[in-house]
Amino acid sequence: MKIRIQRVGRALAAAICGGAAMLLSSTAHAQNLFESDWSTGNIYQYTPGGGQSTFSSGLNFPEGLAFNGAGDLFVASENNGVYGVYNQGAITEITPSGMQSTFASGLNYPEGIAFNAAGNLFVANANFSAGTGYVTEITPGGIQSTFASGLTYLYGLAIDSAGDVFVASDGSFNTITEITPGGSKTTFASGLWDPFGLAFNSAGNLFEADFGSESIYEFTPTGAKSLFVSGIIDPVGLAFNTAGDLFVATSTGTITEITPGGAQSIFASGLDNPHELAFQPVPEPSTLALLALGSCALLVRRRRRGKMPIT
Repeated sequence: MKIRIQRVGRALAAAICGGAAMLLSSTAHAQNLFESDWSTGNIYQYTPGGGQSTFSSGLNFPEGLAFNGAGDLFVASENNGVYGVYNQGAITEITPSGMQSTFASGLNYPEGIAFNAAGNLFVANANFSAGTGYVTEITPGGIQSTFASGLTYLYGLAIDSAGDVFVASDGSFNTITEITPGGSKTTFASGLWDPFGLAFNSAGNLFEADFGSESIYEFTPTGAKSLFVSGIIDPVGLAFNTAGDLFVATSTGTITEITPGGAQSIFASGLDNPHELAFQPVPEPSTLALLALGSCALLVRRRRRGKMPIT
């Protein structure tokens, strides 16, 4: 009888643990990379293996990309009509199935965008017409307000874990400005050469695409600067995957993948004019999968106590 109970225990544990693994694998999705192609007006999607497909098209000079918590992709379009007409920038929301809708309009050459933890979208407006950039904050309901002003020729934008907004200023300023949630501004870094894309890694360090010097710089939270890699021609957009690899879009038509150790490889080439990058969020495990994992852990725990041998 004891042997029979042990066999039942083994079968039960195998079924539950195996079921948990199957549920997790079925709910796991590949973390695809999305790229805004400025010249063609397309958003391209890449699998982890580099397979390319057109996710969305018909946009006007798309720049910044950001995902919200629901998995919708938001795209900053420099101009919603003819290039060179000011105050016609827009933010387009695209569902996972590819349906487009206008989320915000009336912006002034929106470039970098990012969401904070509360789900509000922040937009760096280059404002070429006046030469003074500003940051717009947009609630999930689409209500716009000016978060920060008095800046110049803004491009990249990134938000750290504390909610501070970082913006890169091009032109003769070549700085990165840090803005607290309360709107207080300080110069985080200076002496750059045409800074464009910004992105944080999982350790909280800020990475900057330095277009003029063809380099990627890394900054600690205190602002200490170091050269991460060089020799990247015309770097523009930056994005990290969950493995910690940095992806760099260049206006020469490539996407370069760089490991945390600095090893470089070409992820995609032959593109038209890639500008910004964003990775698809990794979905949370389903409730059913988590319950199955909990049951599996309980069985393993009971086995260790000697109450239900399963091997």
